[in-house]
Amino acid sequence: MTKAVGAHGRIDKRQAILDGAFAVFARRGYSQACVQEIANEAGVAKPTVYNHLTDKETLFRHAVEAVADAVGAQCLAAVGPLREADADLRVALGDSALRLLRICAGEQSRSLRALTAAQLPVFPDLIVLVQERTSGGVAEALGDRMAHLMLAGRLRTADPATAAEQFLALLTGPLQIRSRAGTRKVTVAELRAIADSAVDTFLRAYEPAA
Repeated sequence: MTKAVGAHGRIDKRQAILDGAFAVFARRGYSQACVQEIANEAGVAKPTVYNHLTDKETLFRHAVEAVADAVGAQCLAAVGPLREADADLRVALGDSALRLLRICAGEQSRSLRALTAAQLPVFPDLIVLVQERTSGGVAEALGDRMAHLMLAGRLRTADPATAAEQFLALLTGPLQIRSRAGTRKVTVAELRAIADSAVDTFLRAYEPAA
C-alpha cells in the first residue's frame, strides 16, 4: 500500500513539474526560462525537477508532449456526439464543431501553437509531433465517423478523410482570421457563428440527394 501511495505521489509531482514547466516556457520562451522558476511554479525544489526530468531540453519536450496529449484527448472527446447513430446530424455536428472551436481557441491550445512555432528553428520536430497528437488524431477520428455516416446513408458517399479535413478547415480557417492568428480572444458568440456556418456549408456539400 505504501508503494502505491508513493508511486501516485511521484506521478502527481511529475505532472505538477510538467504543468509548471509549460506555463513558464509559454510565458518566457525556451531560452529565457530557467529551471528554478519552473521549480517555483511547480511548488517543488529545484533538485526535484532534475530527479524527474534530467535537463532543460528534456523538460521542454516532455512538457510540450504532455499538453499536446491533453489537447488531443479533448479534441477526440469533442467528436463523441457523432458516435450516436440516431442523433440529429446537424445538432451533433454543431455540438462537435463548437467544442472543437472552444478547445482550439482556448489558452492551452493557443500557447501550444505559439510555443512550438516560436521554437521551430531549435526544435523542428516538435511541431510535427504536436500536429500528429492534436489535429492529426482528431482528423483520423473524424474521418472514421464520416465513413460510418456515409455507410449509414446520412452523408453522400465520398472520401471520408477528405470530408473530415474539409469540415475541420471550415472551423480553423475562420477561427484563424477572427483571432488574428491567435492574438485576439474570440467570443463564444463568434465561435457559435463559426460553428453554425461550418455545419451549414458542410451539409450543403455532403447531405445525400433527396
